[in-house]
Amino acid sequence: MAEFQTMRAGAGTRAQLIDEGLRAHMNKVYGLMSVGMLITGAVAWMLASMAMTTDPSAAAMQIGASKYLTSFGVTLYTTPLKWVLMFAPLIVVFAFSATLHKMQTSTAQLVFWGYAALMGASLSSIFVVFTGMSIAQTFLVTAIAFASLSLYGYTTKRNLSAFGSFLMMGLVGLIVASIVNIFLASSALQFAISVIGVLLFSGLTAYDTQNIKNTYLQMAESNSDFLGKAAILGALQLYLDFINLFMFLLQFLGNRE
Repeated sequence: MAEFQTMRAGAGTRAQLIDEGLRAHMNKVYGLMSVGMLITGAVAWMLASMAMTTDPSAAAMQIGASKYLTSFGVTLYTTPLKWVLMFAPLIVVFAFSATLHKMQTSTAQLVFWGYAALMGASLSSIFVVFTGMSIAQTFLVTAIAFASLSLYGYTTKRNLSAFGSFLMMGLVGLIVASIVNIFLASSALQFAISVIGVLLFSGLTAYDTQNIKNTYLQMAESNSDFLGKAAILGALQLYLDFINLFMFLLQFLGNRE
């Protein structure tokens, strides 16, 4: 009887340690993601501030009523550099995901910060297209939706892994359709892409959160280096879910200049 009680106490202690470790792991994931978001926002705002002006004497091109591009803005948004800013994040994120397991944890974290900065440069054009107020409002709506979906993914007892293949196929199709529509410039296709994008990344937010949680529970006794990389990968996944959900919602909620 005493032996049974000892085994039960040991199992209870182990479960408690795993639960505490899970909370610490998820806090690290959300912390890394939040810092990445701050870097992206800061870089986007800084570049947009350098690219735009309301002073005609300092302008190189007029793009709207009392709104002008500086020479830096013209270079950034009207030359072939815009294609680099558009496609570079996509190329970098695939390369980063493929080589993350080979990196030191500290190196992977720095690469993640660098990727967040690159994404900020890519997204800086939204300040040219949309009003600042509508961007802020859409960000708030996205934050509320993301938090709700991520909380659902973390707490639900339903196994969401069955949706994984469907969501991945949808993501590939969405990327292809988005690239095609860059050249077609079809408003109808863009509307369909935006609707599908909101639904797809809503599902991915819940799915990825549960997957991050389950990965930790399966690998709780792995070495700290592996768990550190897993946290960075999880932060990257949720970061991309948030950014894409924000961008697709902005197509509906954003007021264009």
